[in-house]
Amino acid sequence: MPPGIPVSADPIVRLRSAETRDLPFLREMLFEAAFWRMGHERPDLESGLATPELAKLLEGWGDRAGDLGVIAEAAGGARIGAAWLRYWSAESHSYGFVAPDVPELGVAVRRQARRGGVGERLLRALLEDAARRGATQVSLSVEPDNPAARLYARLGFRRVEVVGGAWTMVAAVGGA
Repeated sequence: MPPGIPVSADPIVRLRSAETRDLPFLREMLFEAAFWRMGHERPDLESGLATPELAKLLEGWGDRAGDLGVIAEAAGGARIGAAWLRYWSAESHSYGFVAPDVPELGVAVRRQARRGGVGERLLRALLEDAARRGATQVSLSVEPDNPAARLYARLGFRRVEVVGGAWTMVAAVGGA
């Protein structure tokens, strides 16, 4: 197992570092993050992730310096959630971009595993690992009506901008 994320002692859900081989699962989780609204019709995975805004988010993930992720696995090894982050440039970035030295994160949990604390555990582990690797802040983008916005606020994320109707939020990590 790669260094960084300690394996959780919880027998129900364990956390581990994401690896390049997890890219297909990260794509599934990106789809869940993008199409989170319950009761709304969703495209299929490939169509949903084909838009330029989404397609670039995980392109080559694991090959760029600073790519970092955490996977949550249920008993038996079924992957149920992920949190990941990347650094972006002023020329090429996502909605939650604030600066080249501030990585932007994404997080998602399979629908059937939501509301059980998995997302919070993923985020806490990712933020701790980001701080160990030298990050002082982390950003994200969230739609105001997404229930995850409350979790982000509890974890110290503060709104700094509104882009396309979504909030850009930033949190200090590592005691910054």
